[in-house]
This record gives sequence, structure tokens and C-alpha cells, in this order.
Amino acid sequence: MSEFVENLKEVFAQFGSIEAKRMFGGFGVYHDNLMFGLVAGDVLYLKADEESVGAFRNLGLPQFEYIKSGKITKISYYMAPEEIFDDSGQAEEWAVRAFEAALRARKPVHKSRARK
Repeated sequence: MSEFVENLKEVFAQFGSIEAKRMFGGFGVYHDNLMFGLVAGDVLYLKADEESVGAFRNLGLPQFEYIKSGKITKISYYMAPEEIFDDSGQAEEWAVRAFEAALRARKPVHKSRARK
């Protein structure tokens, strides 16, 4: 695990415990078993949705993209603002925003009814 990824535990300490898991050449960043961030090339991206994307766009933060089958594919993660690495209050605010977006995006679990 890179030093950058290890440092995220300190960055998000005020928010709560996080875990980084390897995925596709980078890392997923999880809180309470829900992915709210990803790291690619030692760059942190945070989950966004309709309710939160404006905060990222207002700061001109780029959306995460990668090449798939020769085409650029964008997903709902945006680069984290630099301020979070020096300001624990900002880190917590952005982590909460990303975690809430991840919660809203989570698909509901349908439990089958028990048969009598």
C-alpha cells in the first residue's frame, strides 16, 4: 500500500475509521463497508451524485475517467479538494458528503418473504 493511501487514515481521522482495499490497479476507500472514495495514481477521488456534484464542479474539480474499450468512461467520483489534506474539518465535511452520496447510491436489499 502506498504512503499516500496509508496517510488517508490520518486525513479522515475526524470522520471515522476507513479501510483501503486494492481494486483495478488502485484502491477503494471504505467507511462502514461502503466505498466513498477511490485512489488512482495517488490521487483521491470522492463519490458524488446529483445532490453533491455541484460542490465539486464549483471548485473545478475533475471527474474520474478511464479508458474502456478505446472510449473514455466517466464514473461518479470527483477529485478531492487539496484543502482536505491540511484541514481535518474540511476532510470530515467532504468525507461526509461523499459517504452520504454512497449511501444514496446503494441499491436496496430485497429480502424474500419467508414461506409458511
